[in-house]
Amino acid sequence: MPICRYLFLLFCLPLCASGQTVHRCEDAAGHITFTTLSCKPQESLSLQQIHSFTPDTSEPLLPETEHRSLPLPKTRRQEPTIVGQFEDSCANVISARQRREAIMNKRIVAGMSQQDVESALGKPDSIKIRNSTTRYTYKVKNGRGAEIVFDEKGCVKGKS
Repeated sequence: MPICRYLFLLFCLPLCASGQTVHRCEDAAGHITFTTLSCKPQESLSLQQIHSFTPDTSEPLLPETEHRSLPLPKTRRQEPTIVGQFEDSCANVISARQRREAIMNKRIVAGMSQQDVESALGKPDSIKIRNSTTRYTYKVKNGRGAEIVFDEKGCVKGKS
């Protein structure tokens, strides 16, 4: 049972210690240490009184201000200025939203890149490169097959 007494005293310590003195130790280099122990012999010592904060005894640091409404500045609504815009190799033929919707719905739209087509349909079953055009061929799956033709920049020309 003596352990219970020590634990009880340990929990009561912060409540009992409303004011405390600590040592402020400063060395020759100007480093300051606060401790309840003594300072080193080469450090200068000054005692500091510490008061714990209690919520019911708070005092305002600044005087209260007058509450008055200030007129709001008049602002006109302005259109946002576009500083830079992403331009893909397909010259932004379709918007980002159209591209996302086409990929999610597994549709191919003219202006999509090879990466967009692979995101929508997966890796092609065969790839044919002739002159400056590339053809992706998707074999019939679930009753649907496709052949996608890309131009020299890697953009969808149209479906064949």
